[in-house]
Amino acid sequence: MTEILLKRAYADPSDSDGYRILVDRLWPRGLTKQQLEIEKWAKSVTPSSELRKAWHHDPDRFSEFAEHYREELNQNPAVDEFLELLAQHPRVTFVYGAKSEEVNHAVVLRDYLLPQLQS
Repeated sequence: MTEILLKRAYADPSDSDGYRILVDRLWPRGLTKQQLEIEKWAKSVTPSSELRKAWHHDPDRFSEFAEHYREELNQNPAVDEFLELLAQHPRVTFVYGAKSEEVNHAVVLRDYLLPQLQS
């Protein structure tokens, strides 16, 4: 079974991260590819630009954002291929640029994918 960890892009990479995937549509400001140390950039499973801009990381609108993001994921054909990739690795770290560790799209993505990886 695959374990999914979450880590801010600005935190130092470590060997315990396993397979590192950037799950942001935009590259984190001020970081080089070498600093980020990712194996994959998974733009295809990130929130649409429209949804991201409408939410604007407003904590009061997080549950509404999460609901819309799950709807996007339900309609996204790239999710199946992404699940196949995740299943190949015992530990995966989703790397994201948001400031909040609790209120961000990577949390929604992880919580959406984990039950599917377990079935």
